[in-house]
Amino acid sequence: MGPVEYLLVEFPGNKFKGEIVPALIELVENETIRIIDLLFVKKDEEGNVSSFELSALSNDESAAFDDLDGEVSDLLSEEDILNEAELLMPGSSGAILVFENVWAERFATAVRNADGRVVDNARIPASVIEAALAALS
Repeated sequence: MGPVEYLLVEFPGNKFKGEIVPALIELVENETIRIIDLLFVKKDEEGNVSSFELSALSNDESAAFDDLDGEVSDLLSEEDILNEAELLMPGSSGAILVFENVWAERFATAVRNADGRVVDNARIPASVIEAALAALS
């Protein structure tokens, strides 16, 4: 198995338009990632949180996800959901995605077979890289 990550994407005003779905489908079809779990979270103006799996969406809401393959499961706990919801602004919604980086599976296996271990790993925000590259110009 390759490295597994999670991602929380926030949509202000509870307006999820489904525009990210084609890009997500492409990542799955290209075997870049494998979806392990996908969950939606809403936070109202008072800070109350509700969450639901893809299967709980109406047919209209879930139509954009019809071509999305994955083994969506109930991996995320209530505590996980509440911790992630803390990061959302009131009156917004979010999608929590747990995925395997399939592209890195061979490398991860090689590291384990060599008795190696990852001692640090971080995602550098695009804005930080852009600023660093601009400073070099």
